[in-house]
Amino acid sequence: MKITTIPLGMLGTNCYILSEGNRCLVIDPGDEPRRVLSFLEDQGLTLEAILLTHGHFDHVGAVKDLAADTDCRVFLCEEDLKLPHTMTAGTLYHTDFYGEGDQLTLAGMTFEVLHTPGHTPGSVCLRFGTHLFSGDTLFAGSCGRTDFPGSEPAAMVRSLKRLSQLEDGLNVYPGHGEST
Repeated sequence: MKITTIPLGMLGTNCYILSEGNRCLVIDPGDEPRRVLSFLEDQGLTLEAILLTHGHFDHVGAVKDLAADTDCRVFLCEEDLKLPHTMTAGTLYHTDFYGEGDQLTLAGMTFEVLHTPGHTPGSVCLRFGTHLFSGDTLFAGSCGRTDFPGSEPAAMVRSLKRLSQLEDGLNVYPGHGEST
């Protein structure tokens, strides 16, 4: 599996493109859909699905355009439908839901969904073997904010405790900043 990171938008949201051969998944396309599509075209990649770690506007801004141009599936944790539209910049576009414990194989890659609420009610981490895409739950040396509408500090504490109990050696790819 090849992992490409493209920081997008004013907040520098990490968009991850995971590819296996000419098939790919995109995690958190926060903005700049033309830039993402150009990358996919330049690399000869076919987008099969968009995976969202949560529904905040800076992680979903390019979803509708990418889905319209590629006819791909879009996965979201259903709990994030509770978020106020001020945090999502409108109705969240999705075609499918996923949640705690789901194991899916898309574009030839298998991953597990870990529900990690706190930053949002539907925050998830996506685990592809030794690679953990943590959205805004976990950053290098920090964690996501819990002072937004829909956030819950106590849930974040529980989610971080859970993640701390995962085995050592995971490569963590956060929603913003450097991997760790």
